[in-house]
Amino acid sequence: MKNSLDDNKPIFLQIKEQIEDSIINGEFNPGDRVPSTNEFAAFYKINPATAGKGINELVAKGILYKRRGVGMFVTEEAWDILIESRQESFYETYVQPLKREAGKLRISTEELIEMMKREDSHED
Repeated sequence: MKNSLDDNKPIFLQIKEQIEDSIINGEFNPGDRVPSTNEFAAFYKINPATAGKGINELVAKGILYKRRGVGMFVTEEAWDILIESRQESFYETYVQPLKREAGKLRISTEELIEMMKREDSHED
């Protein structure tokens, strides 16, 4: 868990994203237990309902499942669901605006691809 939360974003979203990132990064694997709402609440000194809201969103998306009396666990499909969702978000947040701006500047798709390749060669 991160040591602190950001004041600029709702706490429940930060908890949700923290769990998502941990799944994507392989810190949590299918079948692993994730911290409970009470564990998040105690660690961050927040209301358990706030932590629960973030966790419940992950349950609704099929990322986590609840085992009564035991806790919340990562589903087998969690990583795939998250990657697909993040790729779509990436497309909407970065690729579409990039293409719109490139169009305004009369930069073709091919030129954009060449720019990306040029950037890759600078990373080596």
